[in-house]
Parts: sequence; structure tokens; C-alpha cells
Amino acid sequence: MSTAHSFTRQDITFPSGDSTCAGWLYLPTGVTSPPVVVLGHGLGATREMRLDAFAEHFAQAGIAAVAFTYRHFGDSGGHPRQLLSIRRQLADWDAALAYVSSRTDVDRSRVAVWGSSFGGGHAITVAARHPELRAAVAQCPFTDGLASALALGPLASLRMTPVLARDLATRIRGKAPAMVPIAAAPGSPALMNAPDALPGYQALQPPGKTFRNEVAARVIPTIAAYRPGRAAKKVTVPILFCVSNTDSVTPPAQTLRYAGTAPHGEIKRYDAGHFDFYTGETFEQLVHDQTEFLVRQLHPAPAAQTP
Repeated sequence: MSTAHSFTRQDITFPSGDSTCAGWLYLPTGVTSPPVVVLGHGLGATREMRLDAFAEHFAQAGIAAVAFTYRHFGDSGGHPRQLLSIRRQLADWDAALAYVSSRTDVDRSRVAVWGSSFGGGHAITVAARHPELRAAVAQCPFTDGLASALALGPLASLRMTPVLARDLATRIRGKAPAMVPIAAAPGSPALMNAPDALPGYQALQPPGKTFRNEVAARVIPTIAAYRPGRAAKKVTVPILFCVSNTDSVTPPAQTLRYAGTAPHGEIKRYDAGHFDFYTGETFEQLVHDQTEFLVRQLHPAPAAQTP
């Protein structure tokens, strides 16, 4: 017998700020007004980097899903390219929620957000700002820029000072940004240089897609100052924190401290690295736990059993 919903996927775009975000909309087949979850990714990542795998599982559970790519990345709009702006990305989340509210084929009163890594930090911030949401999921979330900077190491941070200075100069002159790698080998200047960062990021890239492993360097000081975990205590809806016990990018100790302040927080811990969350057995366990949580909070219609 089959108890999973079939679903359709369509390409979508929605306005955000001065441009547009591209995304996918997953709709469970034959379900009237399903609940919906909005999915956003991590540092410089696009929705093609395994957001589809999570969205498909949620759709099979009867939950519509919107997976989107931030402005300045992938096939979304925005110039200059590869600009990672926390303020703009949070505006993109608001725009995605506004897009969901504009649709008549989903239940706009049963909406959740799901974010991973840097997007997991955004999900905490967004959930704190949108008490009308029903639930949130923060997967291996970036919760404290200072803690992540310390994990990167002061020497690596110092090595990025020249490129940061160059980028600030190009910004003043109106020139193309100076770039810094998102992920690189240990000891190399990058936003992430843990041993598993570069291979982990490369493993998420789908065949035939050209991924740009770089962002404008001007984001570096804003990342260090971004501490979305502090907003956890203001999240009034149920929120699930999925935490890696061995996370090399978003240190778990600080994340667990913040997660403990959420009034209706649930914590699941996994003996797997930050980048292991997207594939293999760890992914299967994660998506099972997240689906169970979202079904519990959003109450989607069960699939009809067929012989």
C-alpha cells in the first residue's frame, strides 16, 4: 500500500526588493489548500544544492513547499552577482512569505520556515519576526558569528583582511566586487576552511551546474557580527533545532545554548558533520525527524491508501 502523496513541481519567481527570487513550488497532488513550508539555504548556496531533496519529502507528506534562491545567486536576479547581504537575504525571506500569502492554492494560515546552516540562522530570525507562522526548522544553524569566526581561527580571519580592504575600495569606486572563497582547504582564506568544508560543499553541487565558490568580501564583518541565535528566545512558535555534535562550521555548544532559550524549542542531535546532513543515512534520519515535526505542527491531510 502507498501512503505517500504524489506531487508536482513548478518553477516560480517572486519580487524581492529591486529584483526577483527564483524558486520551485511543490504541490501535493489532489490536496486542497495544503499547509506550506518555505526553504532557504546556507552561505552562497542555491536551491539546487539538495533543497529539492528535503522539499520532495515534505510534499510526499502532504505539505506544499517553496524552495528559493537568494537574490544575487544562481538564477535569481540582483546585481552585483555573488553579493551576500544579510539584510537582503532576510528581505528575501519576507518576500517568499508574501508570495505564499498571495497564492490561493495553499493554506496561508499554516506556514512554516525551514533553513539550513546560514539559512538556519535566518529561519530563527524570521520566526522571531513572524509570530503568525506555525513552525520553524533550523538545521545545523549558524547562530553566532563570533563563535564561527573563532572556529575558523584568528590567522585565517587575518588573511582575509587584504581582500576585504580591496572590496571596500571597489565598492567606493563602483567597481566589480573583490571576492573571497566560500569554502577552501584548511589554512586557506575562506568563509569556511574546516577539513570537510570544500569537499562537503562540492558534494552538494548537482551535475551540469556551474557553482561559483565565491562571494563579495564585504560580507565578512557582517557575518562576524550576525548572532541570530539571540532571537531564539523570541520565537513563540514551535521550532526544531537539528544540531551536529561535531559541527566544524557552526559550533554546537553555542547553538545548544541558544536553542535552550526558545520557549517551544525541540532539539535533535546527530553524530554527523555539518555537510553530512544533506546526503546518505544522516539525511534520511534528518528528513524523517523534520517531516514528523512538520506534520505534527501543520496537520496536512493524509495520503489516500491504495492497494
